[in-house]
Amino acid sequence: MCKVIAIANQKGGVGKTTTTGNLGIGLAGAGKRVLLIDADAQGSLTASLGYEEPDAMEYTIATVMGKIINEEDVNPEEGILHHAEGVDLMPSNIELSGLEVSLVNVMSRELVLKEFISLVSDKYDYILIDCMPSLGMVTVNALAAADSVLIPVQAAYLPAKGLEQLIKTVRKVKRQINPKLDIEGILLTMVDGRTNYAKEIMQLLEEGYGGQIHFFKNIIPLSVRASEISAIGVSIYEHDPKGKVADAYKSLTKEVLAG
Repeated sequence: MCKVIAIANQKGGVGKTTTTGNLGIGLAGAGKRVLLIDADAQGSLTASLGYEEPDAMEYTIATVMGKIINEEDVNPEEGILHHAEGVDLMPSNIELSGLEVSLVNVMSRELVLKEFISLVSDKYDYILIDCMPSLGMVTVNALAAADSVLIPVQAAYLPAKGLEQLIKTVRKVKRQINPKLDIEGILLTMVDGRTNYAKEIMQLLEEGYGGQIHFFKNIIPLSVRASEISAIGVSIYEHDPKGKVADAYKSLTKEVLAG
């Protein structure tokens, strides 16, 4: 059985892409077959895995979804890249923005990405979808295709405040489109454990959501080394294997596997 996890938050800069890449590579390191889907028109996940010019790519998730919309034949393996650290990647680029606009007029528009995933899911144990920082049509497609949502939240007041809208959207998708959708958990990222501020935010979130939503025991600490990885195209395990962030993602991987 393949598990599909959407990594989503409508706020940017909270560690979605870093989490998708490092969790995916962590799962691959544990012997799992993993596909990462970059569902963000900025192509951040694609670039962070070392594919430097996403916008020059001819075949991306936008190409596949476009074919499905136009009822053309899709070769499920076409366009999937094999990364040196053991994961596969369906890349993305700016073309996804155009596709998002055209989705509005498509029948069953929420289920286009799900159709692609159904073609490839038998080859993988985990499919992780890096969502764009919005609650637009492509993100709804990711939620419609997913078994669960992992929500990275930066330990700061505004990102914590913005959670309400995302959780409403997740519940609406669960009610109307995808009854099996669950919240995998909230993952606190960029946590500066030395400050009281971070502790206060964590407390605020737990008071607000702790009763109804799972919080991952592992938190991702703030780290300069972690912020460097997107520029050099490798995971934290390659860049800083003995650092605290690599340890945190290893622990998160174990939590997800245990879940």
